[in-house]
Amino acid sequence: MLKIGQINQLEVTQLSDDVIYFGHTRPQITLPAALVTDQVKVGDHLDVFVYSDGQGELHSSMEQPYAHVGEVAWLQVVSVTQVGAFLDWGIKKDLFVPFSEQKVKMREGNSYLVHVFLDEDNRVVGSSVLDDFISDESIYLSEQEQVDLMIAESTDLGFKAVVNHRFWGVLYKNEVFQTLKPGQKLKGYIKKIREDKRLDLCLSLKKNSEKADELTTRILDYLARHDGEMDLTDKSSPETISRTFGVSKKIFKQALGSLYKQRLVKLNPQSTQLIRKQ
Repeated sequence: MLKIGQINQLEVTQLSDDVIYFGHTRPQITLPAALVTDQVKVGDHLDVFVYSDGQGELHSSMEQPYAHVGEVAWLQVVSVTQVGAFLDWGIKKDLFVPFSEQKVKMREGNSYLVHVFLDEDNRVVGSSVLDDFISDESIYLSEQEQVDLMIAESTDLGFKAVVNHRFWGVLYKNEVFQTLKPGQKLKGYIKKIREDKRLDLCLSLKKNSEKADELTTRILDYLARHDGEMDLTDKSSPETISRTFGVSKKIFKQALGSLYKQRLVKLNPQSTQLIRKQ
């Protein structure tokens, strides 16, 4: 069954100097022959991305779009017309976002998080009205499961993210120790599924003790690379610690305390020194 807006494996049924034709239906799906570098003959099967144009005719591409139907992507507007915006989608045909599917009026040159879907005419279009497509309530997910995340926006709580292109989730700011920005893709985990089926997310499942153990090695390496001294102590601000090591102050203090107990570092009022073995 043909899937518009997805990768399909199609049989070559006809060739001309300029065009490759797939299938036996009318109108046939076409592909410019210049886009295929390998020798192709009738009967071969090619993996192509199938999309429809404004007139409802089907075309294909060897290029991979930034998102298929049912997925979200961070896309840049290349032009705005009287009917809507057109976004760079990673293939020759730009993705159309009508004004009715724009959460805020899109402007040329700006980028937006967009969901790709099929409209009532089977055209592949985009929408930045994500709440129409992304659910607050999750299904088929388990706690501690690894998932794909797309950062949508920062909030008072932390960062709102799209989980597996389908659900909303939250990364809490006091548990994030790296720079995140809208459109950023990364791996994460389901920390908790709340009673209302909403998702609390995290970027690591390691316990604090494991993170502290790992950090001790990083601190020693840092000291070795900075002449055996750093201007960070257990009194340093959480922001400074996060910028340097990407961890919370609590974990940093645990790691520093462990190194101190092992007599590997000396804690000064304004700095931490590496104790070099004689």
